[in-house]
Amino acid sequence: MRVAYRMLGSVADAEDMVQEAFIRWMRADRAAVREPEAFLRRTLTRLCLDQLKSARRRREAYIGPWLPDPVVEEDEVEDVTLPLMLALERLSPLERAAFLLHDVFGLGFDEVAQTMERDPAACRQLAARARSHVRDARPRFQMERQRSLALAEAFFNASRNGDLQAFGAMLAADVTAHADGGGKRPAAIEVVVGFDAVMKQYAFIASRLRHTPSTLVRVGFVNGLPGFVSLEADGELQTTALEIEDGKIAAIYVVRNPDKLRHLH
Repeated sequence: MRVAYRMLGSVADAEDMVQEAFIRWMRADRAAVREPEAFLRRTLTRLCLDQLKSARRRREAYIGPWLPDPVVEEDEVEDVTLPLMLALERLSPLERAAFLLHDVFGLGFDEVAQTMERDPAACRQLAARARSHVRDARPRFQMERQRSLALAEAFFNASRNGDLQAFGAMLAADVTAHADGGGKRPAAIEVVVGFDAVMKQYAFIASRLRHTPSTLVRVGFVNGLPGFVSLEADGELQTTALEIEDGKIAAIYVVRNPDKLRHLH
């Protein structure tokens, strides 16, 4: 699941690929398989590479910003944070696979080459190209765990109760807000950029929520970023993840598409 989810950004698609890999394992002559882990990883990676082609076509027709399915943890255990997953979306499927297998999961290039059925030198080049594209997506400023979770809870309270002064004090000047509704729930159709634009958007949201408040379900790490799960006025869940730099919120990532939240129920 760890490999498949990071390849695809979708919990449901990752589960499907793991299931298909299991079916192929059950059909295989396992007595002839010298290294079961390598066999399964190779099978799964190839399935994911095929799946990425169709996933890319679906995302080209996606309504509004696309965000990966949220994975919520109690602790900051994600080795691939949400900004990095978004950067991976800009890579070719082969670059993505080479980078994940080598840089994230620690495989040597000989094993990466066997998994991808490519020459080791070609895999090394694919990973190097990927690395240059995703370098800026690596977290640069880490905040202590409890402080970051406290900031996430304060963000929820200020954004829901209309305390715009407290809300604005948390934001960086160049903050961005990304909302993934997938055309199934109301969400901004474009990324909202800049302090003034984000303040205006959340002032509108707070005015709408004044009489139909949302409920904080859980504070935790959403794809490696401090954030929370909330139950909104329409009875649906929502996740919010916050990218923090120098103690200020640099980016807000909200997933509202119910298809991406089913596994959280």
